[in-house]
Amino acid sequence: MSVAASERVYEARHVLNELFNGVGAENVCFTSNCTQALNTAINGFVNKGDHIVISCLEHNSVLRPVHLLKEKGVADYSVFDVGKTDEETLLNFKNALKSNTKMCIITAVSNVFGDCLPLKKIGKITKEKGIVFVVDGAQGAGVLPINICDWGIDCLCVPGHKGLMGPMGTGAIILNGVTPRALLVGGTGTHSKSYIQPPGLPEYLESGTLNVPGICGFCEGVKHVMKSGVENTYFKERSICEYLYQSLREIEGVKVYETSKGSVGALLSFNVLNMHSETVALKLAQEGIAVRGGYHCAPLAHKFKGTFDVGAVRVSPSIYTSKKDINNLLNLVREIAFYNNI
Repeated sequence: MSVAASERVYEARHVLNELFNGVGAENVCFTSNCTQALNTAINGFVNKGDHIVISCLEHNSVLRPVHLLKEKGVADYSVFDVGKTDEETLLNFKNALKSNTKMCIITAVSNVFGDCLPLKKIGKITKEKGIVFVVDGAQGAGVLPINICDWGIDCLCVPGHKGLMGPMGTGAIILNGVTPRALLVGGTGTHSKSYIQPPGLPEYLESGTLNVPGICGFCEGVKHVMKSGVENTYFKERSICEYLYQSLREIEGVKVYETSKGSVGALLSFNVLNMHSETVALKLAQEGIAVRGGYHCAPLAHKFKGTFDVGAVRVSPSIYTSKKDINNLLNLVREIAFYNNI
């Protein structure tokens, strides 16, 4: 039974490595969520006196651990703005680098507004300068193609749920020729006589009992994504977003937030003018429409887009979202905006 369970866990490592073009299944280490994966990367690579670069769109899973390192006097960090074009973004990124920059952490897709950063071009720069390149794949994994080897990604962090169709409470850190310090040490099931944490991957980063049922579900979700095709998923979800975007723009009293001129993720955010985003989200929820209102754990992004006071209403369609679903949403938004402006 133990061997059979181990084989299922290995299968999950294999399909994740294949989906993201990694360097080997043993470099796929499981975590309890993407936040743990990001904390492992941030705290595992950075040393005293190092400098970190992040974008203005990063989630609190990046901002808070980085800011904590600054408060402790361990490392400093800089935030660069995402430009209207990839070229402007790259220039801002280069200007944020310092001689002691050890790591840059970039989101694949803004979890609030859908902006996609030029990861491949950033990876080329980090590779030339010897900077550890960490990608937060929470919003992009399973929806947009992410290529570890071709894009020069040293560390990809992903959740099991969202675009990878797995259960909540699962995640992974996928490494490419680098190994962060382990945040946890303990039982690994190997080298049990040794007082020292086994140095090899994946055991080095996987102390304690793995969530085998969750990992099995994670594996099935990834296989479903691979069968459906990431490109097909993105095309359908993005088509829905384009229809929603154009329709929302025509509603009086509604503001839709545009992204930079680069590639765009399969989500969008809007607000009903003079109404807090959480109020709008609640009204939609009461009618069976599930959206996310508020600040999405991303204060940097809201400051950058000018929505820090009211947040934003985020719509994240899936491949199972129909045009009928979107039309129901649009009718309710029209009604909310109309009565709000009387």
